[in-house]
Amino acid sequence: MFEADPASRGLGMELLEAAGGSAVVRMTVTAEMVNGHGIAHGGYVFTLADTAFACACNSYGPVTVAAGADISFTAPAQEGDVLTATAHERTRYGRSGIYDVTVMRGETVIAEFRGRSRVIKDTSE
Repeated sequence: MFEADPASRGLGMELLEAAGGSAVVRMTVTAEMVNGHGIAHGGYVFTLADTAFACACNSYGPVTVAAGADISFTAPAQEGDVLTATAHERTRYGRSGIYDVTVMRGETVIAEFRGRSRVIKDTSE
C-alpha cells in the first residue's frame, strides 16, 4: 500500500516496517512543514501518524480505510527533527479495528493518535 501512496512518500516518509497489525514510519520535519509559530504544523504530525495507522491496518491484506481518528499533541517538533510513528493494533472485531500510534522525536513523545479502521468489502463479488 505504501508503494502506491504518493502523498506520504512526497512528504519524505519512509516505511521502516509493517506486519501483523503494526507499522513504523519515519519523517523529517522540513522548512515547508513549519507553521507561523516556528513549530511543525499539527497537520503534518497527524499525516505521519495516519500513514503509520494505514500501513498497520492494511498489513493483513484486505483494503482497509479509516473510519475515524483523533490525536493529542504533547510536545512541539522543530524543523530538522526526525519523527518516528509506531502503530500497534489494539483490537479487530468483524470488519473494524482500533489502532494506537505514538509519534516520537528520540525519546520524547510528540503525539498520541487513535485510529478506527474499517475493511472494505470486495466489490468484485
